[in-house]
Amino acid sequence: MATYPPMVPRGGRLGLEGAAPRYQRNRRSDLAIWWREIDRGLLAVVLILMALGTVAVAAGSPASARRLSTAKIKLDDLHFFYIHLRWQFLGLIAMFGASMLSRENARRAGIVLGFAMLVGLMLVPVAGFAVNGAKRWLYLGFSLQPSEFLKPAFAISMAWILSWRVRDPNLPVIELCTGLMGMIAILLMAQPDFGSTILFGGVWFVMVLLSGISLKRIGLAGGFGVVGVVLAYMFYDNARHRIDAFLGGGTAYDQVDLAQRTLLSGGWTGSGLWLGTRKLGLPEAHTDYIFSVIGEEFGLLACALIVALFLVLVARVLLRLLDEEDLFTTLAATGLTAQLGGQAFINIMVNLQLFPSKGMTLPLISYGGSSTIAICLGMGLLLAITRRNPYIKRERFSLRQLGLGK
Repeated sequence: MATYPPMVPRGGRLGLEGAAPRYQRNRRSDLAIWWREIDRGLLAVVLILMALGTVAVAAGSPASARRLSTAKIKLDDLHFFYIHLRWQFLGLIAMFGASMLSRENARRAGIVLGFAMLVGLMLVPVAGFAVNGAKRWLYLGFSLQPSEFLKPAFAISMAWILSWRVRDPNLPVIELCTGLMGMIAILLMAQPDFGSTILFGGVWFVMVLLSGISLKRIGLAGGFGVVGVVLAYMFYDNARHRIDAFLGGGTAYDQVDLAQRTLLSGGWTGSGLWLGTRKLGLPEAHTDYIFSVIGEEFGLLACALIVALFLVLVARVLLRLLDEEDLFTTLAATGLTAQLGGQAFINIMVNLQLFPSKGMTLPLISYGGSSTIAICLGMGLLLAITRRNPYIKRERFSLRQLGLGK
C-alpha cells in the first residue's frame, strides 16, 4: 500500500487551516505588486484634479439648479453636487478596478468595450433619445452615452491594430484605422456631435503619426482633414452654426461670450465660493462652462493651476514612455493621453472664446454621469497599461523595429 508524506506544514497546522492566511497573504501580495508597479505620480495628479472638480461642481451647482427649477419643482442648490459625488464614487471604483488589470487584460477589455460601444453608437439613431436637441443617449434602465465609453476603447483598439505592423509591416493597418475612424465620424455627426468627431479625429491623427507613417501620408492626412472641415462647414448645419458664431457672433450661441466674461470677472483671486453672480446666467455652469465658474469664484490663479495639472499629467505619461520598448503600450498610452488632454484643451479654449463651442465637458472636473465614469475608466486603463516592474531595466523603443529608422 502506497504511503504519502503527511500534509502538515511547519508549525504543526494542517493544510486547510493554513489556506485562509495563505490566501490573505496572496491578496496582500497582489496589492503590494500593484502599488509597486503603478505610476503613483500619475494617480496623484488624477485624484487632485478630481478633488478640485468636486469643489468646482459645488460652486457651479447652484447656477444650474436654479436655472432648471420650475414653479412646481425647486431643485436644491447643491443638487448636482450630491449627484456628482455618487458618480465620482462609481468612477473611482471603475478606475481602481481597471488599474489592477494586467496589460494584456487591459488590452482585451478595451477591445471588447470598443466593439460593444460601436454597436451602441449604431443603435443611437434607431433607439436613442435626445437631450437639448442632440440624440446621443441609449436608455438601458439607465442613461448611457456610447460615445463617451468609446473614447478610451478607441485609443486601445487603434493601438492594437497599429501594433500589428511589428509582426508584418505589409499589413494595411493605416487603411483599417482610417476606415474605422470614418465610420465613427459618420455616426457621431448624425447625432449631431461635431466636437467629439474632432476629438476622435485628433486622437486618430496622433496615433497614426506616432506609428511611423511617411511624410507623404502625413501631408495627405492633413489635407483630407482640411477638406473635411470645409465640407462640414458647407453641408453640415451644426458645424456651420458653431463656426459662424465663433467668427462673427450670433444670437444662438452667445453663451461663449458670456462664459469668457464670467471667467475674467473674478480677477486673479476670485470672488469666493458661492459669491459669483455672472455664473447664474451660464446655461451649463456645472458641465461645459465649469472652467468659467472656477475663474469667477476662485480666480485666474486657480484656472492656471488646473491647466498646469493637465500639462503635468500629459508630461508624466510621455516621460514614462521614453524608455518603453512595447509598441502597443506606447501607442495606447499616447492615445489615451491625447484623448484626455485634447478634450481638456478644447473645453478650456471654448471658455476663453478661442475655439467654437463644442458642448464638451472638462475631464475629471465637470459634472457628468457617463462622462465621469468613462473618463475614470480610461485613466484606470492608462494606469494598467503603464504598469511596470521597477526592478527590470528597460530598453528604449526605436522606429527601427518597424523598418522606418536608419
